[in-house]
Amino acid sequence: MYKHVLSPIDIGGVAVPNRVVRTAHATGIGAGRMSDDLIEYHAARARGGVGLTILEILSVHPSSPASLNAFDPTLPAGYAGLMAACEPHGMKVFQQIWHAGHNGSPLDGSPPWSASDIPSPQVGVVPRPMSKAQIDEIVDAYARTVKLCRDSGLDGVEIHGAHGYLPQQFLSENTNKREDEYGGSLGNRMRFLVEIMQACFDLAKADGFAIGVRLAADETAGGIGPEENIAVVEALKATGLADFINVSLGNYHSFPKLIGGMHEPAGYELETAVPVTRKADVPTIVTGRFRTMEEADQVIRLGQADLVGMTRATIADPDLVRKTKDGKEDRVRPCIACNQGCVGQLLGPERKVGCAVNAGAGFERSLGDDRLTPVKTPKSIVVVGGGPAGMEAARVAAKRGHRVVLAEAMPDLGGTLSLAARAPTRQQFGDFVHWLSAEVYAEGVDVRLSTFISEQDLDEFEADEYIVATGAEPRLDGLQMSHPGEPIEGIDLDHVVSSNQLFEETRVGGTHALVIDDVGHYEGLAAAEHLVRQGLKVTMVTRLPTLAPGVRTALMTDPALERLADKPFTYHVGTRVLKTDGQSASLQAVTGGDAWSVNADKVVFISLNRPRNELVDILVSRGLPHRLAGDANSPRFLVRAVAEGNAAGRSV
Repeated sequence: MYKHVLSPIDIGGVAVPNRVVRTAHATGIGAGRMSDDLIEYHAARARGGVGLTILEILSVHPSSPASLNAFDPTLPAGYAGLMAACEPHGMKVFQQIWHAGHNGSPLDGSPPWSASDIPSPQVGVVPRPMSKAQIDEIVDAYARTVKLCRDSGLDGVEIHGAHGYLPQQFLSENTNKREDEYGGSLGNRMRFLVEIMQACFDLAKADGFAIGVRLAADETAGGIGPEENIAVVEALKATGLADFINVSLGNYHSFPKLIGGMHEPAGYELETAVPVTRKADVPTIVTGRFRTMEEADQVIRLGQADLVGMTRATIADPDLVRKTKDGKEDRVRPCIACNQGCVGQLLGPERKVGCAVNAGAGFERSLGDDRLTPVKTPKSIVVVGGGPAGMEAARVAAKRGHRVVLAEAMPDLGGTLSLAARAPTRQQFGDFVHWLSAEVYAEGVDVRLSTFISEQDLDEFEADEYIVATGAEPRLDGLQMSHPGEPIEGIDLDHVVSSNQLFEETRVGGTHALVIDDVGHYEGLAAAEHLVRQGLKVTMVTRLPTLAPGVRTALMTDPALERLADKPFTYHVGTRVLKTDGQSASLQAVTGGDAWSVNADKVVFISLNRPRNELVDILVSRGLPHRLAGDANSPRFLVRAVAEGNAAGRSV
């Protein structure tokens, strides 16, 4: 099965056991160090059968500090611990070598270094064009950093020449305006990267230690495309200065392309990557939302690349490779590319990688499925509610050995996540619903559908503990957080629905829809796109200063707006709704001023929901042990629902 992706490969004298790669990605786990938590994060994937992991960025110089830094004196000891944890399982470990250029800030607070004085969209500070002495200093820093990695026992390194970082700032005409030997022609613009590769090979190349490079098309006008990357590959081929080529996509001007969400198809990067990989004479790596071994095997079978990045897939399930090899492919927890836990948490206030479908991601020392403690005395557990929190709680409790009943009032499991899966481009939420459903049955949970639990039903169960995961109810009260004392007039009319009701409808009536988003997550955009596809003209209103700020870090907002750009869709930020009457609605800026009117014979009101937890009062009055999980605790989003369900299943 999958003989191509499971076959070994030699990269620069390094024997990699299979073709599954975890490409470099920030984690936020080590807080700047190769900590025990970060080591275990990688070791879990080694135990799960991954062939090669490429560690997150290692900075070469104090002008661009990172999560890992070559100038950190504790790094060699950390590497020793990492290799001791990973080597016994066969996974090879490469380190990505990095300088941010204008996308970073030096430790001393001085301006960033770059090819020219073009600012970054991330940092917004005019960088310092590098002198020849600074170029030589950084080239030397790359080489010394690569030697450090080799001497510390790693298997190889990857020079990061992609994603708008310093080497690509020299490569791109958008950021390189130099008139010396490092600017102008493409041959001059690639000089910096070629000098880096040459210095690294001269100082650190050894048999059994691989040195490669990551390249990327950036999808911006005037930037780097496949043609420029092919030229770089040809130059490296002519000089023998690369043991492997990793081809990716995007930069900070096209950020959602870096980590494509569920709106992108599997292999969405192949169009710009394959023209480059087919010019290489060394092993090549591609990435682009690959989720299954079948998808990866096809890429290799078709000759599109030699190895395939499956980074988010192995965040969702560290055991993806092992389960597949063991004939348990249907037990692999699917990555749904929602980006809410991985990149969303990393760029959000948590500043640490997580996963919406895997509560153990980032907490491998304590929360992975392999850390579940079997119970000594099984209990009778009743989980009320079959949404993601309830199913996860039931799965974990049963896996630990408890006798579990899962009662769901609706005819099917899934809760509101099943409704979310009906939104445009969100179908893969259904993959997680399907996986959780299959897992609770596989773990022997007694699933009772169309079963509403009332006070009278409690006597039947005689449970030792209850887990209440009954979700939340939409609140159609018209309260907007900007003006909680002034509910929308007409909110109780028949043309006003919740997003739940909208996605339950088989056909949407009306001609002009108004979506009122008081939350700022993806729900409002999903409703708007759904209505546009149903043929309505849509106006969207939010009290917030931008649309869907809650999912900007998950890279969802801009792709949705791009899909809506040429559609009958308009929006107003910093705006509230005063009144709706079935034909129109009156709007006003949240700061006051004159009101104006828009057509609206359909209104979708999205606000923070109300917990559906009436059962809790009954359990309290009877003194019955219970726990809350997910929206029944407080309405939030998928990451918290799964995490709380997991915690509830562990704690009973």
